[in-house]
Amino acid sequence: MMNLKEKADTFSWVGPVVDKLKTELDPFREEEILLPAEPGGWWHQYVCPRHHTELIFDAAEQDAFVFSCPKGCKLEGEPYRGAWLVYRHQAMARYALQAAAVYAADGEDFYSGLAQTILVGYAEQFPLYPVHPDGQPWMLRGRAFHQALTEAIWSTTLIRAYLLLVDNGVTFTEEEEKKLQVFFLMLEESMEQYRHILIHEKQNAESNYTAWLNASLACVYAAKGSREKLASLLKGEGGFYHHLSIGVKPDGFEFEGSTYYHIFVLRAYLITAEMAGRFGVDLYDARGDQGQSIRGMFQLLVELSGDNGELPALHDGPYARVPFAREITEVFEIGCLVYKDPTYQPILAKAYRYLYGQEERPGLEALLYGQRESKEFHSACWTRASVLLPDSGFAVLRHLGNPLSVLADFGEHGGSHGHYDKLHITIMHRLGEVAPELGMVPYGSILRKEWYAETASHNTISIGGRSQAPHTGSCRQFRQESEDTYLWIRSDGAYEGAVLDRHLWLTDGWLLDWFHVEQVTGQKQDQEVDLWFHPTGHLLFPVEPRPIRMDSPAVLGQEAGYGSVEVLSLLQNETDYALRAGWSTLYGGGGHDPEYEVSVNTLLPPGSILHEIRTPGIAEDPSRRIRGIMLRHRGPSVDFITVYRAGHEPAVLKLVSEAGEPARIQIETTGQRVVYCLNPETGLIQEEFRNMEE
Repeated sequence: MMNLKEKADTFSWVGPVVDKLKTELDPFREEEILLPAEPGGWWHQYVCPRHHTELIFDAAEQDAFVFSCPKGCKLEGEPYRGAWLVYRHQAMARYALQAAAVYAADGEDFYSGLAQTILVGYAEQFPLYPVHPDGQPWMLRGRAFHQALTEAIWSTTLIRAYLLLVDNGVTFTEEEEKKLQVFFLMLEESMEQYRHILIHEKQNAESNYTAWLNASLACVYAAKGSREKLASLLKGEGGFYHHLSIGVKPDGFEFEGSTYYHIFVLRAYLITAEMAGRFGVDLYDARGDQGQSIRGMFQLLVELSGDNGELPALHDGPYARVPFAREITEVFEIGCLVYKDPTYQPILAKAYRYLYGQEERPGLEALLYGQRESKEFHSACWTRASVLLPDSGFAVLRHLGNPLSVLADFGEHGGSHGHYDKLHITIMHRLGEVAPELGMVPYGSILRKEWYAETASHNTISIGGRSQAPHTGSCRQFRQESEDTYLWIRSDGAYEGAVLDRHLWLTDGWLLDWFHVEQVTGQKQDQEVDLWFHPTGHLLFPVEPRPIRMDSPAVLGQEAGYGSVEVLSLLQNETDYALRAGWSTLYGGGGHDPEYEVSVNTLLPPGSILHEIRTPGIAEDPSRRIRGIMLRHRGPSVDFITVYRAGHEPAVLKLVSEAGEPARIQIETTGQRVVYCLNPETGLIQEEFRNMEE
C-alpha cells in the first residue's frame, strides 16, 4: 500500500483534497490550540428536549456555553455542556489525525507541529482526569468521558495520528515521549480493566463495547510495539476471533440486527486489523467459528442497501447524521482498498453525497484510504437477487424490472438496541425510500422510548393499543423464481393468543402485501388490530373514496407510542364487503425523478376504519411530522391486503371470493390480471390464475 506522499504524487485528485484539509486547519496558525480541561459527558444528551433534533456543533468554536437547536432553541448548562465537550474532544482528536495526514502528504512542518501539540496536550491532561463521577450507573465509566466506550473511540483517533507521524519520520522530545508513554500506559491499564469487567464480571463479551476496547488496546500495543500483547488480544475470551464468532451472526450481520451498530463494530474490527497488520498479522481474511468475516460484513451491507446506496436504519441507529456518514466513508474506503469490490461504491457515494453534496472524494477519509485513479464514483452495474438472512432474521425481495424492493424483519428483538417491530417492512424505490424504518433519535431524547422503539412507529401490526413483546419471529417460506419472489413470515410471540402472518409477493408489476392476523376466541377476541404505514413522501388520496375530514386532529392514546399519533381523518367501512381505498406517495418534487412515485391500493375489511395520521418524522428531524395511514379492525381475525405499484397508475385490487370461502383477490394492471388466494390448509398465498393480454 502506497504512503500518502506517493499517493499525492500519483493521483491528481489528492492535491485538491490536501488543500481543502489545509484550509480547515489554517485557523490554528492564528489561534492558540485550546484543549478543554473538562472531561466530556455523554453525547446522546446533545439533543433538543422540545424538537428532539441533535444540537448544532461548530468545530471552529473553541468553547461554548450556549447550545443551539436547528429550530432556534437556545440551551445552557448541563447536560448540554458535557455533551458538547464530547464533540469538542472528538473534534480535536480528528484535527490531530487530519494534521498528521496533511503532513504525511506534503511534508509541511506546521501540520506535524499541530498534530504533536494536540497529542502531547492530551497526554499531559489525561492523568488529571479522575474516573468520571457523573457516568450513569449502567455505564463502564471512562476518564475523559462518561463512557469508557467513547474514550476507546477517541483514543484510536489520537493513536492513529501518533503512528502516522512516527511513520513519516516525526520525532518527539524526550520529555514529550515520556508524557505520551504515560498516556499510553494509563489507557492500557484502563482498557484492560474495562475489558475484564465487561467480559468476565458482566459476562457480556459479545457487546459492541468489546470490539472497541479491543481496537483501543490494539492501537496502544502498536504504539508501544507490544507484539506479544497484541497476539494475546486477538485470541481468548473476548478477543478478536472470539468476538467475531459471537458478536456477528453466521449470515454476517452484527448480532443486534442494527445497521448502525454493524458499521460501528466493523469499524472497530478494521482499526484492529490495521494495527495487527503492523505486526505482520492479516485479519482481513480472518474467519469466525461459523465462517463470519470482515468481508462478509461488507457483503451484508451491500445486500441490505437500496439501489442508490442507501442503508436502512434497522433497529437502533440514526436515520442520517454527519459523524455516522463519516464512519461509513471510512469503513467503505478501507473496504474498497482491501477487497477491490466495485459493489461497495454506491454506498460510499451515497455517504459522500450526504456529507458534501457530491459523489467525489473531498475529505480526510479519502486522503487516508482512497486509492483509485478517479475521485468520482461510477454506479456499479450489477443485478442483485433477493436474499434471505436466516440467522439474523431479515429478507430482501427484489425483482428485475420492478423499481420497488422490500426488506422484512422477522428476527431477534435485538436486545437493548432492538425495537418492538417484528414483521416490519421497509419499502424502497430504486431512487430512494418509500416507507422506511424511521431511525433513532439520540438516547437523551424521551422519544427514544416513547415513539421510535415502539411498534406504532413501524410498518407492522400492533394489537390492543400495545407494543409487541420482545420476541423472535420465523420464516415459513422463502421462494425466489424468475417471475416472482415470495416470502411468508410469522410472529406468534408478539401478543398472547395471536398469530401474525405476513405474506409478501414481488413481481415485475407490483408488490403484494397480505397481512393475516388470527386471535384466539374468548376474552381477547375483540382487541383492536392496527396496521401502520409510514411513508415519507407527500401523501395523496387519488383513489376514491376520500376519507372524511375531522374538525380537529385527535389523539389515539397515551401509551406505546400512541400519544405521538394525531388522527387527521377517518374512513369507516360500514358495508358487508371489503371496500377499496387507495392513495399515492409522491417523491418527484424538488428536482427528483418524476418516476419517483408509488401508488397504493388496500382492501378495507368490513367494519374496519382507515385513519389518516400524522406522526413524528424520521429521526434526523422528528419535528418535521409526516402523514401516514393506520388501518384498524376489531375482531378475532382480519386480512389486510395491500398492493404497491411504482408510478402514478395504481393496480386495481378486488376481492373476488364469496362469503365463507377462502380469501381470494384479483390484481389487474394494463395487460395483466392475476388471482391470488390464501390456502387455508397450507397457510400459503397461491397464484390461482394469470391472464396476460397481448
